[in-house]
Amino acid sequence: MDHIQPVKVGRISIGDGNLAIIAGPCLAESLDLCLEVGECLKEICARLELPYVFKASFDKANRTLGVSFRGSGIDEGLAILLKVRERLGVPVTTDIHLPDQANVVAEVADLLQIPAFLCRQTDLLEAAAETGKPVNVKKGQFLSPWDAKNIVDKLLKAKAKGIVLTERGISFGYNALIVDMPGLEIMRGFGVPICFDATHSAQRPGGAGTSTGGNRESIPALARAAVAVGIDALFLEVHPNPARALSDPATQWPLDKAEELLGQIARIDRARS
Repeated sequence: MDHIQPVKVGRISIGDGNLAIIAGPCLAESLDLCLEVGECLKEICARLELPYVFKASFDKANRTLGVSFRGSGIDEGLAILLKVRERLGVPVTTDIHLPDQANVVAEVADLLQIPAFLCRQTDLLEAAAETGKPVNVKKGQFLSPWDAKNIVDKLLKAKAKGIVLTERGISFGYNALIVDMPGLEIMRGFGVPICFDATHSAQRPGGAGTSTGGNRESIPALARAAVAVGIDALFLEVHPNPARALSDPATQWPLDKAEELLGQIARIDRARS
């Protein structure tokens, strides 16, 4: 953890030595769903003494098919996130896709997330930084770990109030991702907290033909390995019934198995401390 600049996200810190959990459903399908998932994860993380940030997207702008469900829009999506934040008393995060979304989303979100496909979009990074909220950038599947230094430099130049980098797998041929575990340490060398996205790293982009596939069974191994290497936050998408999820059904983790997985993660993190 030496030389890492902790990032304040609402009431918690990422990068201060305590493994944070960023988790929730892929898509803010409904308020009831978000409250169900968020309340359960909050209770689990409290028992395990893991700081918790709720995550859900108001829009999935990069669906494989143009006719796939994207979400209920920014107004309804942010209203859901605001209610989760108020009712559960936890920080919330969501992703932005356009520079003009930054200020609107920053009124609700404690942490702004930049999608992997957009990680090099300078205007988007600058707009996020200028809100004064911390920024979590998912490293593109097309970037090496050392290339992520350019993302950090752009955000520092824009005077970002906190930077997190997230690893979510690297393209390996067609419809496949791998994870470069030593790359986590390379990115931490840039002085920012590192998050590992275990669910998206298990994807097979476009692997189902008209949708993204994945291998849910590999999520625990990927998460355990990343925590053993040393990360500051773990990102998971969690759903009570993944098969019926409106986005990423192949790689969302079942809510009823979340405590078992997070318990393993907590034990590994404490063993290496």
